[in-house]
Amino acid sequence: MRAIAITGFGGLERLQLADLPQPTPGPGEVLVKVAYAGVNPADWKAREGKLSRYFEYKFPFVLGFDLSGTVAAVGAGVEGVKPGDAVFGMSKQGQGENGAYADYCLAWPAMLAPPPPAMSAAEAAGLPVAGVTAYGGLVDAGALKAGQSVLINGGAGGVGSLAIQIARAVGARVAVTCGARNADYVRELGAERAIDYANEDVVAAVRDWTGGAGVDLVLDAVGLDTLLPRATELVKAGGRFVEIETLISAASEEQVAAAATKGVTILSNMVAVMRQPEHLAGLAAMCAAGKVRAAPTEALPLADAAEAHRRVESGHVRGKIVLAVAAQ
Repeated sequence: MRAIAITGFGGLERLQLADLPQPTPGPGEVLVKVAYAGVNPADWKAREGKLSRYFEYKFPFVLGFDLSGTVAAVGAGVEGVKPGDAVFGMSKQGQGENGAYADYCLAWPAMLAPPPPAMSAAEAAGLPVAGVTAYGGLVDAGALKAGQSVLINGGAGGVGSLAIQIARAVGARVAVTCGARNADYVRELGAERAIDYANEDVVAAVRDWTGGAGVDLVLDAVGLDTLLPRATELVKAGGRFVEIETLISAASEEQVAAAATKGVTILSNMVAVMRQPEHLAGLAAMCAAGKVRAAPTEALPLADAAEAHRRVESGHVRGKIVLAVAAQ
């Protein structure tokens, strides 16, 4: 089968078209014929070896967490999906298996769901990682409730654009950081306040928006210490600051302890990672109900994986890029 594989860690040149054996589903596994593979920041980090602490690579290694496609076969004991079913979800790349940049890949049935009826296969392929990250960070790790306030750092990106909609679906008030050119876009998605991080003081803007109280929750979809050092100025006592761990941003023990003395909890979204199947189901339900729509999605050919990585790695993609594997 065709695949984009890496034979070692490194730059864009590592992404090479390869001919690899088609996988066979074992007990409890699903074989998916991939239509589209989503491209996420975690993908280029995986290419560079930055995710080595999460799983063991076996070269040649196929990247790609996100997918949409059709069930081709199921292993013994699989229930809930059958050959021919249209699905979207996540591959087993997070467990060290080959991912979705290929004609076929393996997945757990719990990490697959029927695609939202109003979305194309390309749009659905851009949902899983970003959507599950946003849902888990807000609803699970962040414990966001109706009537609360949330600041989403990086509101125009793949995670941020879905997080705005999920937070609004929960019934929360939403402020985001974004560039000036994306202000109208994030407001259209449901943000009440768009903070231009380049020209405004984010803490002052948040304090003004909340009447001086601070927000109940920050979801940091940027990392890079852009907001972490000022967590206790942004979050009210009793609130939470949720980091997305795969952004390679982690608070030190000293930062966590210092924040705790002021009643602010700093935690990683990974505290909820074992509940990803529930997060995917919750996301799918919101999409099916029309409460969450796909981010603007651009499809590139599978052979252009390096260009997709280059653009996603730049950090300035609005919405999602997906790879057309066997576009239907």
